[in-house]
Parts: sequence; C-alpha cells; structure tokens
Amino acid sequence: MENQTMVRNFVLLGFTEVQNLKTLIFVILLLTYILTIMGNIVIITITLLDHRLQTPMYYFLRNFSLLEIGFTSTVIPKALFNLASGNSTISLAGCYVQAFLYIVLGTTEFFLLAVMSFDRCVAICYPLSYTTTMNEQVCELLVLASWFGGFFLVLGPLLALFQLPFCSQNIINHFFCDNAPLIKLACANTRLLELVDFTVAVISLLGTLTITILSYAKIIFTILSFPSSLGRQKAFSTCISHLTVVSITYGSCIFMYIKPTRKSGVDLSKAVSILNTVVSPFLNPFIYSLRNKQVQIALRQTFRVRTMFSHVAKV
Repeated sequence: MENQTMVRNFVLLGFTEVQNLKTLIFVILLLTYILTIMGNIVIITITLLDHRLQTPMYYFLRNFSLLEIGFTSTVIPKALFNLASGNSTISLAGCYVQAFLYIVLGTTEFFLLAVMSFDRCVAICYPLSYTTTMNEQVCELLVLASWFGGFFLVLGPLLALFQLPFCSQNIINHFFCDNAPLIKLACANTRLLELVDFTVAVISLLGTLTITILSYAKIIFTILSFPSSLGRQKAFSTCISHLTVVSITYGSCIFMYIKPTRKSGVDLSKAVSILNTVVSPFLNPFIYSLRNKQVQIALRQTFRVRTMFSHVAKV
C-alpha cells in the first residue's frame, strides 16, 4: 500500500478532561509505576544473587520481570508526562515505536505465562523427572521461543499497520498508541488488516491460554491427591493467586482484541486496558514471588548482609 501519510503528530485524549481527576490519576499512576518497577527489580536482583533461587521457576520469573519492566515503561511514563504537562501530543514515529513495543512485549508475556504454567505443572505433577525435563538448555530454549514467538507473530500485522495512510484525523481516544485506535484513524480500507489482527490475537491469546488452563487443571487434579490437607491448602492458595493474575491479564486482553469489530466500545476498551497495563504488572511481583517464603528468606538475609557491611564500613 502506498504510504500517503499526512499526519505527523497524534493527540492522545488520555483518561479525562477534569483537572482534579487528572491530578488524582497522576498520583495513583506514579505510585503504582514506582512500586511495579521496584518490585520487579527486587525479583531480578534477588534471583541473581541468591544461589537457592537458581531454579527454572525463578529463571522464568526473572525473565518475566524484565518483560514487565519493559512493558509498563512503554506506556506509563508517557501517560504520566502527558498528565503532568498537559501536552498530549505524540509524534508519528513515537506512536509507532510505542505500539510496536507494547504489542511485541505483551504478546511475548503471554507465551512466557504459558511456559511458566507448564513449568509449574511439571514441578508439581512430575517431581521426580523435573530436574531432567526442565534443564538449563530447555529453559533457555523456552524463553527464546517466547521472545521469537512474540516478535514474529505480530511483525507482519505491525508492518502493515505502519504503512497505513493517516490523512486528517489525528485524535486517538486512548492514553497510549494501540493498534485498534490507530486502525480506526486510517484513511484506507482496513478490513483485511482487522481480520489478520483478529486471527493473530486468537492464536496468541487463546493458544497460550489453552496451555495455561490445561496445565493448571492438571496441577489441581494432582493437588487433590495430596494426603496432607495442609499441603493441599497451601498449593491451592498459590494456584488461586496465580490464576487471579492470569484471569485479569487474559480477560482484559481478550475483551480488547478478540471481538468481531473495532468500530465500537473504544471508551470501554480504554478503561479495561488499565487492568492490563497498570493493575496486572503491579500485582505480578507480589503474587508470583514476594509472597513466596524462599524469596522472603532470601530478602531478609540479603538485607542483614547489607546492614552488616554498612556497620563495618562505618567502623
């Protein structure tokens, strides 16, 4: 398609036009973003420093935390800047970069969530063969496959999106550049691209969700056979917390991207996307790692060591 783009900047409508609400949203968004980044940095640091956390589960969690930092940083800092400055414009190139990173990193997260659920399934259901099945080479291969899958699956539709002409309308009814509102602004026939986007969303979302559901179903059936009621209770508690985050992530994205048309419901999609871009990344570090006793012990010991070294340095 010939590129006839005339628009050089887009205007992001953001969350609201009410100034008091803007201030409140800015404060909440800033605090949430800081806690999200700090939580994920703690996970990355502690899993690298503590030898007891050098296991496949924490290897996947470390990679997931890296993804979360990149994913939230693609959207939230620009949204915070727009709220603080009142300048809601974004360049065409900046919009393309934001949409590219958001979609690629988000899709990669779904593949990695499926990998993490498979890892937990092997660990709980087949503990005797876990170390041989999930060896270092397999773990690295699964992470690389997640990255390549997330990148190449959406590369074609994104390149097609970036070739669309934008002739006059430049107001995006969202707080970041997503493919759906961008497609809506294009002055071209986008039916084929919408169909391709829908197909890619079905493959990436429902495909990985199927793996996740099957893995946790197998885990739950295995937990039911545990002789200890305390063991069942602890395992169920962990599974339910994991499934809560998975439900928020998948539910919001399925609502936004798996629907037959993109002509309606933009305001509602914008509200739902907050779950995916703000709430879920904020909960993930606490649900997946910081509630874990091994991580808590490692954090306490690391803090004691640092305190000891600081006392020695002062002396």
